[in-house]
Amino acid sequence: MRLLYLGDIVGRAGRTLAIEKIPEFRKALKLDFVVINGENAASGFGITAKICREFFDAGVDVISTGNHVWDQKETKTHIASEPRLIRPINYPAGTPGRGSVMVQDTRGRNLLVINVMGQVFMGGLDDPFAAVDAELKKYPLGSGAKFILVDIHGEATSEKMAMGHFCDGRASLVVGTHSHVPTADAQILDGGTAYQTDAGMCGDYNSVIGMDKAEPLQRFTRKISTGRFAPALGEATLCGVFVESDDKTGLAKRIEPLRLGARLHGAMPVL
Repeated sequence: MRLLYLGDIVGRAGRTLAIEKIPEFRKALKLDFVVINGENAASGFGITAKICREFFDAGVDVISTGNHVWDQKETKTHIASEPRLIRPINYPAGTPGRGSVMVQDTRGRNLLVINVMGQVFMGGLDDPFAAVDAELKKYPLGSGAKFILVDIHGEATSEKMAMGHFCDGRASLVVGTHSHVPTADAQILDGGTAYQTDAGMCGDYNSVIGMDKAEPLQRFTRKISTGRFAPALGEATLCGVFVESDDKTGLAKRIEPLRLGARLHGAMPVL
């Protein structure tokens, strides 16, 4: 099975390029599934029903989120009716939406996507490890699902790495989001799980993690706010990971970074 995961999509620049390129990626890489993190897609803060539809129409199968999931008011109602839009699974019981979803490709193979948020520097959600463990026990890799993806939305690289090793052998891919900078540690762990600490963002890298530079620099240098953060609108770069798994076991055979666009050194998987 072949899957492409694109990291945090930030604002119009990242959204436009992703929607343009996803159909091309599906064809060129012979993809079975495309998953994205869309929590910054609406002007850098949250996601809307309209933007969700645009992504799904472009060929996205599942949209994960993170700490900005509730930034758009409509999400609280939309997420309840759209199972392909998920929020971190370790939100308390009663929170709208769901933290995982199972989808099928045209050949009837199951993909399970689990979205979880870290606790270190991220606020007081429930234990992410216990939440992921409970979900993995319900759907054993290879039988319950042919591919399992865990998106850990977190600040600390150590917590993301720990989640990777915690899921090793039980998930096809564990990938980090939230930091908006792609890490150089794409690898297959000892038990066969593909891993990268952060997928990076899809947005304008001539920025401060996707935001126009003026306001972040003002806050860092003068310690005062003069306005709202706004996404940078220059030429975007797409960042993500490509994973190929074994159909029998669900374990990874290959993981490669994908980078395409204006600022970063390019990387494109070749079949």
